[in-house]
Amino acid sequence: MAAAPAQTPAAQRQETANKWLIALAVMLATIMEVIDTTIANVALLHIRGSLSAGVDEAAWVLTSYIVANAIIIPLTGWCGAYFGRKRFFIFSILLFVAGSLMAGASPNLQMLVACRVLQGLGGGAMMPMSQAILMETFPPDQQAVAMSVWGMGMMIGPVGGPILGGWITDNYSWRWIFYINVPIGITAALMVAVFVHDPSYLRRGIKKIDWWGLWLLGIGVACVQVMLDKGERLDWFDSQLIVGLTAIGTFGLVAFVIRELHTAEPIVNLRVLHNRTFAIGTLFTTIVMFGMYGTYILIPLYCQQISGYTPMLAGLVLSIQSFGTLISIMFAGRLFNKVDPRLMVALGCVAAGIGSWYMARFYAEIDFWNIAGPGILRGIGSGFIFIPLTTLSLGAVSMENMGTASGLFNMVRTIGGSIGIAILVAMLTSGAQIHQSYLASHVDPFQLDQLLHGSPAASAVISNFTRHGAAPMLGMVYLEVQRQAAVMAFVDDFRIIAYIFFILTPLTLFMRKPAARASVSSGH
Repeated sequence: MAAAPAQTPAAQRQETANKWLIALAVMLATIMEVIDTTIANVALLHIRGSLSAGVDEAAWVLTSYIVANAIIIPLTGWCGAYFGRKRFFIFSILLFVAGSLMAGASPNLQMLVACRVLQGLGGGAMMPMSQAILMETFPPDQQAVAMSVWGMGMMIGPVGGPILGGWITDNYSWRWIFYINVPIGITAALMVAVFVHDPSYLRRGIKKIDWWGLWLLGIGVACVQVMLDKGERLDWFDSQLIVGLTAIGTFGLVAFVIRELHTAEPIVNLRVLHNRTFAIGTLFTTIVMFGMYGTYILIPLYCQQISGYTPMLAGLVLSIQSFGTLISIMFAGRLFNKVDPRLMVALGCVAAGIGSWYMARFYAEIDFWNIAGPGILRGIGSGFIFIPLTTLSLGAVSMENMGTASGLFNMVRTIGGSIGIAILVAMLTSGAQIHQSYLASHVDPFQLDQLLHGSPAASAVISNFTRHGAAPMLGMVYLEVQRQAAVMAFVDDFRIIAYIFFILTPLTLFMRKPAARASVSSGH
């Protein structure tokens, strides 16, 4: 075969320009999806009040989206190969836009949850596809830079999304946090249609879809998620429904794994987990996301429930925390080829653990910067975990398996996040009840009565405040007991998140030391 002609300077400039135009096109869609997630977190209490739902029920707005993500993400590689990645990417964007329109117009919680499922089916597919497109577009020696670009795009949502969501919720309505996706989505779809093209190897050997695997995955994930969401409200395994959901979900997931390992054309190619680097990285990121996703819902709830912040102020707290992640992402991409990535991951775990431990010292009257400050440290840790871990994991597989590996990597990451939200919210609810019972047992109404009538000065002050003696005073004390019990429940959750990061720190040593970039990219 004749040698390929060298590229001219004009062709090289054109290739570079196309590379960054493709990155801009796919990242606009990904940013839209991430912004929507963070906006919904800030507006959760307003959605709850508008639709007359409890805190655990309002969390379904988030978990329903995540369940849909988890179901569609492993299908992304197959659908991209069968329909064409470009065509499927555009379809996902338009599905997300349609779901956003209907979510904004939802008259009740059930309709909103159903629309969030549609959003999740569209948004979940966009993330691994954008990741795979960037890894394919950039050469091996620039893949860490590509993941930094992807990570920075991911962080635009946490930085700008909460502020935008808080401002919209304060000044208009929570419904507009969904309507805003329409112009962004249409623009992204047009750019993808113009600049993105499918690679030549993408359509090889695709014949049929593994419907059995799809149904087993959907049933397993959905049942487990509903069990986690409703378990606290139904008293867990004292409920026959929870027992049944657990049995069906476990059977579905086990049968799914068996099916995918024995079918010729699996919907999720689990054999890619034979690669040790990818398998360890996938497990590691699943555990990390348990804590990361949890803080994104706990912090806005704490700010609004305990500190009485507006959605705008709660969004500002989240945005300030996200600056730490932006800083670390910029450094992580540049340091990847100079420093052992395992050390960066360990450093990130330590930083995130320390930040979470400071959150475990929150109190009811804490000021703004003492809430936002520890989050900056946690954000720095997340960037040093995310970039090296993602690049190591996906860089260890072959280019032909990149779509499948990216889909599987993001699926387990999303499942880890959904489990984290469900468990931490359930612990928040049960912990508040436990702490409230303990605190209430130490409230003595007779002492309050003596305070009212034993001291003339105290009696005058308190009676002037309550106007009706001891009964309103007891009501005020009970409200404060509820508030302090909620603070203690939040602190319990933050402490568990800190333990997770500290435990993960030494486990980074069990990861295989990365080889040279040329060999890593070859898939061996």
